[in-house]
Amino acid sequence: MTERPHTPLEAIGGIEVLRRLSNTFYEAVLADPVLAPVFADFTRTHIEHVAVWLAEIFGGDTAFTDELGGHQALLRSHLGLEITEEQRLRWMELMTGAVEKELPHDEELRGQVIAYFDWGTKIAREVSADPAGTDLGDPGPTPRWGWNGLV
Repeated sequence: MTERPHTPLEAIGGIEVLRRLSNTFYEAVLADPVLAPVFADFTRTHIEHVAVWLAEIFGGDTAFTDELGGHQALLRSHLGLEITEEQRLRWMELMTGAVEKELPHDEELRGQVIAYFDWGTKIAREVSADPAGTDLGDPGPTPRWGWNGLV
């Protein structure tokens, strides 16, 4: 019996795999008529920021928190976007496709990654209804996602 890696990040294969995942996903997003308008201000640095965020979420170091503003910054970046449920579901569809293409063929791993995205996109949609500049209070530390969901 093979021992499961300690963190999902180890099972994913590290940040390089998350960079590929992010790149594959955003290529599809920017070509998608439902999602492209949400990403009108997209820059290539977004791909790296997402990979760093995901690495922290799935058990890596705290680079997103230490260098890019942590949970508060991530939530603030969604303010005022007014994400619809149609857009959230399309986001999930495109991300699921990217997960299937880029992540190892491990159903438990893929299931946890998709579960995180489902959880996170619901929060992003909720926050996006508030106008830019809204005081979010203290959302707490950057969440961590393990083999059994939110840690």
